[in-house]
Amino acid sequence: MQPTPSVPEQFPTADPGRYRSFLLELLGVMAYGELSAFERLSSDARFSPTLTDRATLGQRAVSEFLHYELIAARLEAMEADVEDTMRPFVVSIDAFHDRTRPADWYESIMKAYVIDAISADFYRALSRHLDPATQKVIADVQVSEAQSTVLMNRLKQALVEHPKLPSRLALWGRRLVGEALTQAQRIGIERAFLEGLIGDPNDADAAGADRVSKLFSDLTRAHSRRMNLLGLTA
Repeated sequence: MQPTPSVPEQFPTADPGRYRSFLLELLGVMAYGELSAFERLSSDARFSPTLTDRATLGQRAVSEFLHYELIAARLEAMEADVEDTMRPFVVSIDAFHDRTRPADWYESIMKAYVIDAISADFYRALSRHLDPATQKVIADVQVSEAQSTVLMNRLKQALVEHPKLPSRLALWGRRLVGEALTQAQRIGIERAFLEGLIGDPNDADAAGADRVSKLFSDLTRAHSRRMNLLGLTA
């Protein structure tokens, strides 16, 4: 019996080779981002003030690893080597986490809340320009509303219980969003996948840059709204 031939992927572009290259870079940075988040949340959980809090971060760590597996499966379906695809982003993502190392559990849970939300907004915005199979992966790796609510409610509780915490976490939140957006811009623009995925090849380069600029403005506004929900200034 002859094996069933594989069906070529249908990419939303007239230049599938260029699109595939950009897509591999996007999935590579996503995969290593999820893997490193799993490692760091697992480590941070041990500083939790209660066992329930430890379980909360532990659950988030498990979710991050499951997300990594979904992205890895998508890369394998594209016949890409998962490790090779992630490798170009290891140094920059590790450096980001070193620059944003939490001082305690409260900063750790704030980091999880902020970075998960920004990442979700970022990938959701890009997914509109991607093929259906990748859109599904991005939808599947989104943090659920219930999970985000758990973190938000725990942060609100901590802010009430510790009067000195709001000013510190407000400052920490501003630092996190600044570092995260700078990191995303640096990786995306240096690797060229941002303008390559959301730009129009028929437009001038400036049009693609304008789309990228609008994307980051939208991310900043969404972050400000989330900080307002916590009663903090962005």
